[in-house]
Amino acid sequence: MHAAGIRTVVDLRQPGERARDTQPRPAWLTTVAVDLDGLENTAFWADYWNNGLVGTALYFLPHLAAMPERTGAVLAALASAPPGGVLFHCMAGRDRTGQIALMLLAIADADPEAIVEDYLETVRRGDQRAAASGRANEEAASEALCRSLGTTTEGAFRSALAGLDLSAVLAAAELTDADLAALGSWRQSLTD
Repeated sequence: MHAAGIRTVVDLRQPGERARDTQPRPAWLTTVAVDLDGLENTAFWADYWNNGLVGTALYFLPHLAAMPERTGAVLAALASAPPGGVLFHCMAGRDRTGQIALMLLAIADADPEAIVEDYLETVRRGDQRAAASGRANEEAASEALCRSLGTTTEGAFRSALAGLDLSAVLAAAELTDADLAALGSWRQSLTD
């Protein structure tokens, strides 16, 4: 990470997930914890948590609509991180991380097909992600759930991308003008 210029990690995990992570961090690495989920919003999660939808892009737009301040806090942390590269992650590197990657790529006005391809590359690497985290690869189960709901993993993500009202989310996310400028410029360039 140091050789790649990464100087900050924005951790999207819930407090309980972070508490299980006892690995020491090097002094040169800043870690910023921002719980993207917001489980205290029990009314929202009642429709997404125990039915598997949280493991799909089907919850992205509802989450952005219900709790834009959560995404805003993550984007602000990314924008205001100390100089250097910024890495962001969750547990599996697919859902919470995928939602934030979607937002960043949309802010950068990336080609929609490139945004979809970015997400699908993460899906294709399910075995690698699972092995690295010591967890089961849940891609087949997510695909089966999506199919049972009349879509696919790719279709769910494409729908989230197509339905994203970036301006509305950014307005509701309570970002500062400085945050938006930093995000729109990809925080300028990497520094040592």
